[in-house]
Amino acid sequence: MAPPASCTVFAEVKLSRSLHHRAKMAQKAVELDQESFSCSICLNLLEDPVTIPCGHSYCMGCIKCYWEEKVIHSCPQCRSAFTPRPTLLKNTMLAVVVEQLKQLGCQAPDGSYAGETDVACDVCTGVKLKAIKSCLVCLVSYCGKHLQPHYQSATFQKHKLVEPSKTLQENICSHHNEVMRMFCRTDQQLICYICPVEEHRGHDTVSAAAERTERQKKLIEVQENIQQRLQEREKDFQVLEAEVEAVNLSAEKAVEDIDRFFTNLLGILDQRCSDGRRQVRIMQDNEVSQARGLQEKLQLEITELKKRNDELKELVLTEDHNHFLRIYPSLLGSGEHADSPNTKICPLKCFEDLTDGLSKVQQKLQRILGEDWSNTADTATAITTELSPAPMPQPKSRAEFLVYSCNLTLDPNSAHTLIVLSDYNRRATYMSYAQQCDSHFKRFLYCCQVLSRERMAGRCYWEVSRKGRVYVAMSYGSILRGACIKESGFGLNEHSWALLCERGTCTFYHNSVPHAVSGVGSNRIGVYLDHSAGILSFYSVSQTMTLLHRIQMEFTQPLHAGFRFYNNFGDMAEFCTFQ
Repeated sequence: MAPPASCTVFAEVKLSRSLHHRAKMAQKAVELDQESFSCSICLNLLEDPVTIPCGHSYCMGCIKCYWEEKVIHSCPQCRSAFTPRPTLLKNTMLAVVVEQLKQLGCQAPDGSYAGETDVACDVCTGVKLKAIKSCLVCLVSYCGKHLQPHYQSATFQKHKLVEPSKTLQENICSHHNEVMRMFCRTDQQLICYICPVEEHRGHDTVSAAAERTERQKKLIEVQENIQQRLQEREKDFQVLEAEVEAVNLSAEKAVEDIDRFFTNLLGILDQRCSDGRRQVRIMQDNEVSQARGLQEKLQLEITELKKRNDELKELVLTEDHNHFLRIYPSLLGSGEHADSPNTKICPLKCFEDLTDGLSKVQQKLQRILGEDWSNTADTATAITTELSPAPMPQPKSRAEFLVYSCNLTLDPNSAHTLIVLSDYNRRATYMSYAQQCDSHFKRFLYCCQVLSRERMAGRCYWEVSRKGRVYVAMSYGSILRGACIKESGFGLNEHSWALLCERGTCTFYHNSVPHAVSGVGSNRIGVYLDHSAGILSFYSVSQTMTLLHRIQMEFTQPLHAGFRFYNNFGDMAEFCTFQ
């Protein structure tokens, strides 16, 4: 006996509901599995999955890019650090599972409903599906089903399809209810084709596409500038990290040398040993603290530049001219910032000079608490100089030299008693009578000369204004102060270099060997030092810069600037100041 018709209909409805329920459950299972097997960097299903030592898995390309941008190789999720960088091998089992999941996902029911944050299809009735495209001509957003006429019918061939947008109505002119496809350059606003006839009559108007093309050229220039600055800041950050590591290693070696040296001395030297260790630790902490602070500033700027670059990249790629022109002014204006200040840090060999100086102290026990120890400890503190990514081209114009300008001062403790300092210790004048000065181990006793307080170990440029017969010099801080003229005079030994300009001629001295200079010196001499490259140059500065003499050699210590006078009372030299 056949079942009643009503029972058959009821069975069919029940079966249909069961199949629909199973389909929904399968779709939820697929979504759950996709979330479990997604890369936390790109948020997509794993591509060439790799598993790092901490157990987390990522796309091979994603984790490689992530580590290339970082100094320390760590997990993006748990932050576990790995040294050295782990070797990445494809997880074949995980790759098979992901591939099966992709195939299962392709069998899931098509179409998804629009949520609160999604752009809904304007054609759908009842429950709306997600829109996959918006038409700038129709000003309507379409799901996949309702978008087909735009692909199949020649009527819609000239329509412009873009990514789904909720701001389509903003493209409608409020006065004429027409699509705004033109731009008024006079009033700097979007208009429709009727506006030039009425409100914008006689104004300079062009199509929105033409205006976007013109402005995008400027935007691309800004983006290129930001990308260049981003690369420079990232390089500075990496150099700072290397400097910090070098400072720490150098400091540890210096402490070990101090321990080994002082353990061989009598008990009277024990206090000096602890003083030396404490001094190195303080200098180490100061330098590392300074570098870390600069790293934080660089990291902030790098983050800001990346964010800025992403915004510009997204704007450049958008196909919606109107959206581009609305966002353009705010992004362009906020991107023109001044460059960040120069980063500064201690050079690599800052503590090695201390170790070298200990051998001198060991040979002169009578002066251990005097000149030699003070000189040794003093050379451990290197001057802070501009940190420039190497290699860098040498400056050519005065404007390029001034990038490395520094304001120097003279050390009163080093000045000979016939020298008077003035103008905040920037000017030195040779007097006819000796000054009343305290005895100091840094003071020159035989040569009438003076050194700068600052020590230079990077790229530096300064200028000297002189009157009379004055040597413009450079010297190591370890030059002898109380010895004979040959051992302590600038240019007369291997520890110093000096340029003398007089009566229209110039002569360069090093290790008592004179070198005639073809150029004619002026009353203003420019000096440029590139310590790491071993370059020391002297220039005559007037309306133009003329190279007088240049040497290239390996400098083993930080350098001081200095003046040496030639027994002519009233002669003067001073460091010029830069704003």
